[in-house]
Amino acid sequence: MDAILERSHALKQALVDFVLDAEGDLAKALETYAAGKLRTGNGNSTQQDLVIDSFITEGKVGEHSPLELFIDSHSDLPQSDRNLIGSWHRSFMGLFAITKILPDGFELRNWLTDKYYIVKPNNTKTLQEISRLKEGEILLTRISPVTDSYWTFFSNYTIMGKLGKPKLAVAIGNFKETYKNNLYSDAPDLLEEAWNSVIQYHQQFVEFFGTDEITLPGYQLNKKIAEFQEIITEKYLAATGIDTSKPIAEMAQEAGIGEEEIKAAVEEMGADANVASQILKNNGSSKMVMPKVDLPAELRKAEQVTAISHPRWGQMFLPTYSKVKTILATEDWQNIEGAQKLIRYYLEDKSINAFIWSRLAQEYPTTLENVLQTVLQRSDFQLKSDLDALLQEFHKPLEPDLPEIASVPLHLHNLFQAAVAEVHKSKPQSKGQKKPAKGFK
Repeated sequence: MDAILERSHALKQALVDFVLDAEGDLAKALETYAAGKLRTGNGNSTQQDLVIDSFITEGKVGEHSPLELFIDSHSDLPQSDRNLIGSWHRSFMGLFAITKILPDGFELRNWLTDKYYIVKPNNTKTLQEISRLKEGEILLTRISPVTDSYWTFFSNYTIMGKLGKPKLAVAIGNFKETYKNNLYSDAPDLLEEAWNSVIQYHQQFVEFFGTDEITLPGYQLNKKIAEFQEIITEKYLAATGIDTSKPIAEMAQEAGIGEEEIKAAVEEMGADANVASQILKNNGSSKMVMPKVDLPAELRKAEQVTAISHPRWGQMFLPTYSKVKTILATEDWQNIEGAQKLIRYYLEDKSINAFIWSRLAQEYPTTLENVLQTVLQRSDFQLKSDLDALLQEFHKPLEPDLPEIASVPLHLHNLFQAAVAEVHKSKPQSKGQKKPAKGFK
């Protein structure tokens, strides 16, 4: 085992001890960070270790990272150690497939970004343990750089086994939900493109609807969203140089694939032929594909649904937004049936994000302050100074995660479509049964 690998193991252990033994600001920062990460449950020892490891590499204590504090507090560290520790800011969680077994490690593929890494264990115990792993197995772990040519396991790994496409798609969806900050950690170009797609979607939404907020009966809104997406698709395909005026047969011939293959893709996707053709014949001109937006059944049946678009928070569908606005526009709001229950729902439900609250605060500052004072039984509550703290109290992040409408890497989109196709083949549908909404979720 390389000396630098062994040294990385010793430094990692020293870092963990440094963080766990810390007092003052560092200890408070770890406690706050861990509380946010583990609030959905107590977390087992593996989860707790992962949280500590992510805090070490991603956390902040004021303006400094724990890695920087460790280096500063150990003035006798040689420059080689300082460089190695500093490189761990690039550490990230990933869902990795074993693509090759090497004498002293693996070649791993990060499924989220389609990037490949040589990864070697940095201690004898792990080196012995990995002998049982096989090509094709999926590992959930955090890796960190050691040299320019290889990485090491920064955390313990979870073996997920060999996963078929449907289970792999589910695992990626779970990763996306649990490790939002690590979605495209090693591919800033993909992350930038995804965020830019949200901005573009918002601009096109406003251009199509003439506003960033529209309220319609659910079934009507679903039709309008479908029309809107058709226009976006046309623009997207035009940008990739595809002639959408051509019939399916001609596009199939040009792409070198069968017309039936396109039709099968259309059926599985729930999309139009042009989208299916574009995915099947994609020539690499775009790394990302826009997911399909389809209102769930309960919203399509709703009496009224408000669609709101934002260049960073994405697109939101709210069946009760009109009622909330009615409550906040009414002086004697307490006489409205279910008013307090609905306001509390907006506080407690994770689908109602901080942007919705800030929007309501801008439009109805006086009434909203009064309503919250009453509902929370806090007579001293001040909207201007206390709203952010209140939202954090109810676990609402003040900054957005990458929205669901963001474009996704082509390889993930294709994986999900293949997974859907496999599920449908294994579960024949009865006549007239509606297929579920498609897309990378």
